[in-house]
Amino acid sequence: MKKVLPVLMALAMTAAALTGCAKNGGETAAETTTAAATEAAAETTEEETTTAPETEAETESAGAASSDFTLRVGSLKGPTSMGLVKLMDQASKGEAKGSYEFTMVTAADELLGKIVSGDLDIALVPSNMASIIFNKTNHGVNVLNINTLGVLYVVSSDDSIKSIADLKGKTVYLTGKGTTPDYALQYLLKANGMTTDDVTLEYKSEPTEVAALLKEKPDAIGLLPQPFVTVAMAQNDTLKMVLDLTREWEAVSGEDGGSLVTGVTICRGELFEEHSDAVKTFMEEQKASAAFANENVAETAKLVAAAGIIEKAPVAEKAIPYCIITYIDGSDMKNMLYGYLSALYEMDPTTVGGELPTKDFFYMP
Repeated sequence: MKKVLPVLMALAMTAAALTGCAKNGGETAAETTTAAATEAAAETTEEETTTAPETEAETESAGAASSDFTLRVGSLKGPTSMGLVKLMDQASKGEAKGSYEFTMVTAADELLGKIVSGDLDIALVPSNMASIIFNKTNHGVNVLNINTLGVLYVVSSDDSIKSIADLKGKTVYLTGKGTTPDYALQYLLKANGMTTDDVTLEYKSEPTEVAALLKEKPDAIGLLPQPFVTVAMAQNDTLKMVLDLTREWEAVSGEDGGSLVTGVTICRGELFEEHSDAVKTFMEEQKASAAFANENVAETAKLVAAAGIIEKAPVAEKAIPYCIITYIDGSDMKNMLYGYLSALYEMDPTTVGGELPTKDFFYMP
C-alpha cells in the first residue's frame, strides 16, 4: 500500500485516456482530470495509506464466504450501471445472494483513485483504463468480464455521411481529447487513410454539451455515446444515427482487432484471493442482472430512472437496446479485449498504459 501515492500520480498523467459517464446519465462522457482533482485524490490516498496495514489484517481474517463479506462495487453513471440496476434493486431489498455496497460516480478518475487505494473491491471501468491500472499497479487487478460493447454513434441531420471517409473536410464535435471516443475515431480515420489533418475535431468536456449543440445546429456532426444519442434525437427529430462506430471498427479491424469494447469489470487481485466466493457470487448476479436489462427493457428503464442514471424512463427505454449491455467472460472476453487493446496500442501505447497486459490480467473461470 505504501506505493499507492506514486501510482496515483502516474495514473493521473494517463487519465485522459479514459472514458466514463456524463453527469446527467449516460456512459462514455469525456473524462478529464484537473490538477486540483489529482491533488485531492493523492491527498486522500496518502491519508488512507497510513491505516492500510490494519485494514489488510482485518480483511485476511474475514474469510472467503460471500455471506460474511460485503463487496464494495463502483460503476459509472451510464450503460455499465444500467446493466447493474436489477442487482442494485435486489440488494437494496435484501434479495441478493451476496452482500454489496454500490457506488455510482460520474467521472472515471473517481473510480481510478478508489480502486487503487482499496476503497473499492470491484469496479466497472473503461477498457483501456483497466489496462492502465494493471500496468501501473504491478499487475494488481484482474479483469473479470466485458460489461458493455460499443455505444458510440455519429449523429447528424447530414444525409451525405454514409462512411468514415465522408467526414473528410468536416468538423466533428466530440467529448474530451484523449478519451475512448477520441481514440476510436482517430483509429478509424487512420484505417480509412486519413488523419486529424483531414477532419477538424472540436472537443467538449461532456456529451451534454455536444447534445445541446446538435439541438441548436442539427446539421452539425457529433460523436456521442448512448444514451445521449437517444436524448439528442428526442430533442431534435431531424437528427439521426448516421454512423455506428462499432460496425465501422469491425469493418476495418478484422479478427485481430477485436470489437469496440467499451467497459469491463475489474477486481483487486488480493481481494479475489481472499474472498473468491464473494467475487464469484457477484459475477453470477452481475450476469443475471445484465440479462434482465436486455430481456426486460421497460422494467429496467424504470429502475434506471429511479437510480438517477437517466431522468426519464421512456428515454431510457429507447436507449437501452443501443447500449449493448452484455456479460462476456473466459476465452471470449480475453480474445475480444486483447484484440481491442492491441489496436489501441498500435496507435498509441500510452492509451493502454505503455504496454499490453500479460495473460495474468484476464481471469479465466
